[in-house]
Amino acid sequence: MSSVLDQRPAPAAAGPRPAPPRRRTRVLALPEARWALAALVLFLVALPLNLLGAPAWAWGPLFAATYITGGWEPGWEGLKALQAKTLDVDLLMVVAALGAAAVGQVLDGALLIVIFATSGALEAVATARTADSVRGLLDLAPTTAARLLPGGGEKTVAAEDLTVGDIILVRPGERVGADGQVLDGASDVDQATITGEPLPVAKRTGDEVFAGTVNGTGALRVRVERDPADSVIARIVKMVGEASETKAPTQLFIEKIEQRYSICMVIATLAVFAVPLAFGSALQPALLRAMTFMIVASPCAVVLSTMPPLLSAIANAGRHGVLAKSAVVMERLGQVDAVALDKTGTLTEGTPRVTEIRPLPASGLDEDGLLALAAAAELPSEHPLARAVVDAVRERRLSLPEALNFTSAPGQGVSASVEGRTVQVGSPTRLPATTGPASAAVAELEETGQTAVLVLRDGSPVGVIGIADRLRPDAAATVTALTELTGRTPVLLTGDNERAARHLAAQVGITDVRAGVLPQDKVAAVQEREGQGRKVLVVGDGVNDAPALAAAHTGIAMGKAGSDLALETADAVVVRDELATIPTVVALSRSARRLVVQNLVIAGVFITALVAWDLLATLPLPLGVAGHEGSTVIVGLNGLRLLRETAWKNPVRRGAA
Repeated sequence: MSSVLDQRPAPAAAGPRPAPPRRRTRVLALPEARWALAALVLFLVALPLNLLGAPAWAWGPLFAATYITGGWEPGWEGLKALQAKTLDVDLLMVVAALGAAAVGQVLDGALLIVIFATSGALEAVATARTADSVRGLLDLAPTTAARLLPGGGEKTVAAEDLTVGDIILVRPGERVGADGQVLDGASDVDQATITGEPLPVAKRTGDEVFAGTVNGTGALRVRVERDPADSVIARIVKMVGEASETKAPTQLFIEKIEQRYSICMVIATLAVFAVPLAFGSALQPALLRAMTFMIVASPCAVVLSTMPPLLSAIANAGRHGVLAKSAVVMERLGQVDAVALDKTGTLTEGTPRVTEIRPLPASGLDEDGLLALAAAAELPSEHPLARAVVDAVRERRLSLPEALNFTSAPGQGVSASVEGRTVQVGSPTRLPATTGPASAAVAELEETGQTAVLVLRDGSPVGVIGIADRLRPDAAATVTALTELTGRTPVLLTGDNERAARHLAAQVGITDVRAGVLPQDKVAAVQEREGQGRKVLVVGDGVNDAPALAAAHTGIAMGKAGSDLALETADAVVVRDELATIPTVVALSRSARRLVVQNLVIAGVFITALVAWDLLATLPLPLGVAGHEGSTVIVGLNGLRLLRETAWKNPVRRGAA
């Protein structure tokens, strides 16, 4: 009796994996967001009334409310900074907006207030999201554990109350309650959250297990070896938090000269007002000249010199599946000069697939026959390797014979009766009769970084199936492009075994390989390079990558299968998992930085000319406003050039062509 696999339901996922609840701060729960929204709504209501020539009593109170709702918080923060002897650019913007209103330019001042209030709200949201992701990581570790009592029996206790030396029972499908050592039992444990390994790892007596990892089909008795506060998952939480706090506050290029410019502008405005008065000038002309000076010298054009290129680059990257979380991130991407790449889920697809099928000569089977025989036995299994074999049969649309008497042994494999004969499928190290041609085939597959699965029929080997995490098609070209952009080959950081890591690295052209590393080791590798003066870009997807993503100069997460923590911690996300977009967005960022410099030169020329005119002659206020706004429009339009499709230059495709 046979059946076509496509007519059967797909096998269930390996073990229950309860998704931790997402604890996100609501945007409107943040006061900065509420004030910015209020300012924006008031401005949008007042704007058409002003432009359509409505009386001042109709739009004046609305603009006044815009100034208050959007400006009081940055103004207050600026005053507190001033008390600490620091001149904040936000305070300068509020003063410039009030100055513009004082000389009749109410609309310009209100627009400036809305822009800065919105920027502050976005920064607050980003900060809250990072805090949410760190708190959410705690949900990976179970809150309770089954502690075995000395006299027999068990007691459910809080995981945080476990102490070193306690014995806990981990049932199939449960998360391990603490870092420890297996005393009894055998199972396959999915520890991708800790090491990033693509396949569950066989655990038996004497092996180490980590808190938060997911047990497979066997039961384990585990002795607690670390205090819960010092577990690997707890250290990941601590490292992400520390990296987020100690990472130097990022400044846009223009903010590096913010203090000097702000101080000079305030002093100059006061001088322009006071000096004429000292020489007998009337109050009104002196005040008008000072207000004109403040408007033409205000950094509006300078601020817009920076933002349009970076925002245009963000929009262009977003169209191509790369989400940069802020203008700061887009600027930092262009500064990177070293790259560290994760293996599983980044350079590879993160899903085990059948890569080779080797029937033995004496078996009488071809590739399809061997695959169908193995899949018939594996069909009821929930193991990822079994799912890979079953998926391969589904792709080939092969018919399967019926399997009876299915049994599964954790860490060994499965057994079933197929057409009256006993079929065993599993690990070559756990099954008998791995000699001769079968042993040679296993050795060849494992030498190339594949996982070998041995198939026995009535106790005799009939073939070997190779399973591996498939390399992304554009991985090698991406590594080459990143090497050309940074001047050095990326480093591979992975929790996978040395042989698999080096085989994959050789395929993509990477020579520096760090295999078998834990999250803290990845952070150490990043810090080592940054200690050498490098600005490191880290690309990863898992919880175990999050500390390195947070510690790096810039972090990018792969979006499709990326963990929540990695997506929140990273500075940018590759939504469609197209690896080739990473060197492209780095090149785009560098183009944006060049446009920023061009715009700063343009803005500087306009400001210098208008200020000189106002000081050496009499610059009419309308002409000063026109010149100020004209420079703003020019730098804005120049920055928008990065919205064009031609600005997205994919070095991977160009190299392939």
